[in-house]
Amino acid sequence: MSGKPIKMDMIPSFFTLGNLFFGFLSLLWTMNGGYKMAAGFILLSVLMDSMDGKVARKLSVSSDFGKELDSLCDVVSFGVAPAILTYQLVLATHMGVWGMLLAAAFALCGAVRLARFNVLNISTHFLGVPITFAGGLMALMVLFYRNLPWLVFPVALAVLAVLMVSTFKVPKLGK
Repeated sequence: MSGKPIKMDMIPSFFTLGNLFFGFLSLLWTMNGGYKMAAGFILLSVLMDSMDGKVARKLSVSSDFGKELDSLCDVVSFGVAPAILTYQLVLATHMGVWGMLLAAAFALCGAVRLARFNVLNISTHFLGVPITFAGGLMALMVLFYRNLPWLVFPVALAVLAVLMVSTFKVPKLGK
């Protein structure tokens, strides 16, 4: 052991990577049919994602690296993981290829939303619904899967995909 202390600017990245880790676990649980657990892992990703920015601001160590890493992790945890989870749980059975395309559209719109967020550098509001909200909402819906009609899932996926790439101004909360 070298005894080198952890640099302060690395600490927020541990939370960001925790976000990705839980997104990855969500994908694994989805592949094995553990849909509620997969949804739970997405919600844990939401928690990690909310922590990384707060820790970075508290330690005054925000960086372009952290912003880019956060977006790469978010596209997996809140774009790909909820899209595949929703596809596997509902869309594959009821919509076939159309469900696959809809799930892909959700993930693609999430990636576009994150790229736009990174280049615009708007600090007063979000442009379009944040992917964290969209993916987290889909995960919450999975937890209540048995209480919702199947049609709610493709409608929510389509509406959220459009809202992510929309130009609606969404206030930033918790800053």
